[in-house]
Amino acid sequence: MTTRVNSGEAVTVIGMGGTIAMAPSASGGIVPSLAADDLVASVPGLADLDVKITATTLRSLPSPSLGFADLVALSDRVRAELADGVDGVVITHGTDTIEETAFFLDLTVPDDAPVVVTGAMRHPEAPGADGPANLYAAIRVATSPAARGLGCLVVMSDEVHGARFVRKSHTSSTAAFVSPGFGPLGLVVEGDPRIRGAARAGLTLPADPRVVEHRVGMITMALGDDGTLLRLAGDAFDGLVIAGLGAGHVPAGLVPLVAELAARVPVVLSTRTGAGSVLRRTYGYPGSERDLLDHGLIHSGFLDPAKARVLLQLLLATGATRTKIAAAFEHFR
Repeated sequence: MTTRVNSGEAVTVIGMGGTIAMAPSASGGIVPSLAADDLVASVPGLADLDVKITATTLRSLPSPSLGFADLVALSDRVRAELADGVDGVVITHGTDTIEETAFFLDLTVPDDAPVVVTGAMRHPEAPGADGPANLYAAIRVATSPAARGLGCLVVMSDEVHGARFVRKSHTSSTAAFVSPGFGPLGLVVEGDPRIRGAARAGLTLPADPRVVEHRVGMITMALGDDGTLLRLAGDAFDGLVIAGLGAGHVPAGLVPLVAELAARVPVVLSTRTGAGSVLRRTYGYPGSERDLLDHGLIHSGFLDPAKARVLLQLLLATGATRTKIAAAFEHFR
């Protein structure tokens, strides 16, 4: 179904489900219930904008249940909408994996037109529901000339975040989304986007359906880790992301195992800390970042483990060599 509001700039709202589209169920808890046109109809003030809005529902799922096949379909739909001439696209989405979906779109949608992902921390029937305000702000950003050429954006709580920076940092706060070390790219003030912008990374990859044929594991290091998970992962995955300790470190006893894995499949070194880049040349002990890079691991730069996994998955789908994989990650150093 479609909902059209006025006749100025054109924006397509694509619903994927999530808390923003949920309602209480008879069996208890909230579940996806509302279509994209329901969400658009619930937002005060949209009728006053000179914007033509088309709303369509692509998925109605909690975001932990979305997979790479769903993201390929979403990327295809976004590119088709932009090819048809809309000025911007807004995606409503669950917040649990919103940062991964946004980064997938950032990598696979090269158009300069704004692509904005938003959601809600509180469902529509909760006191202080934030979905309508977030959707209103997202539509305003999607029609802003200042948002062009910045790649995919995440708009939550009147803040505009770049897809490659944003992270969910709280389980329930409406201010859950942050961009550690960089901050938001802009704010929405009285409904008006104020965006200072940042150049997109300059890397575009195809949304290849073969992305679902590859498995990339993500393993977090911990105190006293004996490598059991790494050993089990060795034969199960086509690539690995290691969420290292601190600046990108593992226990010294795991170095031979990590080096063996890196000789067989691409292994990307990230950090579990939640902010900052993996280092390159500060520490020199066994298991340090210098040691691991010397043993063939690939530096993730500022990408957190979840985004590093998305990028590696897309690269494997293209048949990229280790050299090309390492070069792709250099865009995020």
